[in-house]
Amino acid sequence: MEYVYAALLLHSAGKDVNEDGIKTVVAAAGVAADEVRIKALVAALDGVDIGKVLSQATAMPVAAVAAAPTAAAKGAAPAAAAAEEDEEKKEEAEESGMEGLGALFG
Repeated sequence: MEYVYAALLLHSAGKDVNEDGIKTVVAAAGVAADEVRIKALVAALDGVDIGKVLSQATAMPVAAVAAAPTAAAKGAAPAAAAAEEDEEKKEEAEESGMEGLGALFG
């Protein structure tokens, strides 16, 4: 997980996400760098637009919450609507925790 965080930190700082950069960030955090994992991560991120992926990842929970009231409005049973409200409350609680993490990574 620390390797993914290192890649996100490099991206957020506007630096190239490469093996040397990830190794430097991980070493600065006091973690022994695993060359195999670093190479695998860099290979997996090759050609990936990290900014686009992050913007889509933060938009997904909002779209799921917005779709739930639409289903209730189409005539769902009151018991089903109550169950959806409980689910929405749980999702909102989870999202509020994720907002804090999102602020860490820009």
